[in-house]
Amino acid sequence: MRELPAGPDAVVLDFSADESPSAAVLDAAVALRDAVERGELRDVADLVPSAHTLLVQARPGRGVDELGVRRALRRHACAGRGPDPRADEIVIPVVYDGEDLVDVADLLGISPAEVIALHSRTRWRVQFMGFAPGFGYLVADDAAPHPFERVGRRAEARTRVPAGAVAIAAGYSAVYPKASPGGWQLLGHTDIRLWDEHAEPPALLSTGRVVRFVDAEPTRR
Repeated sequence: MRELPAGPDAVVLDFSADESPSAAVLDAAVALRDAVERGELRDVADLVPSAHTLLVQARPGRGVDELGVRRALRRHACAGRGPDPRADEIVIPVVYDGEDLVDVADLLGISPAEVIALHSRTRWRVQFMGFAPGFGYLVADDAAPHPFERVGRRAEARTRVPAGAVAIAAGYSAVYPKASPGGWQLLGHTDIRLWDEHAEPPALLSTGRVVRFVDAEPTRR
């Protein structure tokens, strides 16, 4: 991990040299969030994770206690990674009828049914939010390489992906909260609402939450 200054009141933790940056960023975000909630990092105002970095933002004029950040990360590492007791699983039923399901199966050398089984038995965690309101980038909660890491984006993005589309790309999984352009591989769809501006909070997903996809039509396989 590298520590990169981002002005007087922020620091970027860069995990791009790590063999598993997704897991490292997520673990750091969870560790620092817990430290903030325990009052150990009182001046930290926000944590913004991305694919390879974590921005630690302090309140204006307070500066970042980088030593405190390191201590929080070390304590988390020494304690060992375990399930977050607050992270109740979000269960998302999926109808696996995606336009790219067969292509993904061919790419992996397995059947469409095996793709469905792989996607639904994986325990996913939200690494970070981005792209669109309510759009969570989900990574497999497993240190071992995931077969979906071999599945890249489509060569040509679609101009419109419907809301509720369940997709994968480069080891990530996601659900499109609203209709939008997109280049991910579509496996199916869900009726679960990911974003509701009238709800509190408006986003169903947040960093660190655990997600499981459930085959809504298993008897038809």
